[in-house]
Amino acid sequence: SPQLPDGQVLPLPSVILGELGKDPQNPTVCFYGHVDVQPAKKEDGWDTDPYTLTEIDGVHLLIRNLYGRGATDNKGPVLAWINAVETFRALKLAMPVNFKFVIEGMEEAGSLGLEKLLEENQSFFSDVDYIVISDNLWLSNKKPALTYGSRGNACFSVEVW
Repeated sequence: SPQLPDGQVLPLPSVILGELGKDPQNPTVCFYGHVDVQPAKKEDGWDTDPYTLTEIDGVHLLIRNLYGRGATDNKGPVLAWINAVETFRALKLAMPVNFKFVIEGMEEAGSLGLEKLLEENQSFFSDVDYIVISDNLWLSNKKPALTYGSRGNACFSVEVW
């Protein structure tokens, strides 16, 4: 947990680790997503309150136009995976993979505490075959982005005094 200059320690939000399925014949896929957002105010250009999920233009051809802070980055993609699992279960279909989920609430602030949690829960990841990072933008209303081949990231911070 981060410590403020006055010594106060701020608690971090919980990270959700979930799993469904343990079939050794199936690969295990871990889906990562986050539910936190950057700050926003209506005067930033929103037509509605950014923190109230609002449907505009109703339902048309099974497409719902939902507006709200974090709807695409990243609550929508997180919910899409959960809905996929729900659909398999509702249709009583065999799951094609074992699912694991990592859903955090500090991505927008640099994933504070996530590295420590991952180190402390290595056994949770011991059988993971694939990881899907479900945190991306849409290029337009009809073109989602699919990023692949990410081999690693380096992040640097420089302070000049």
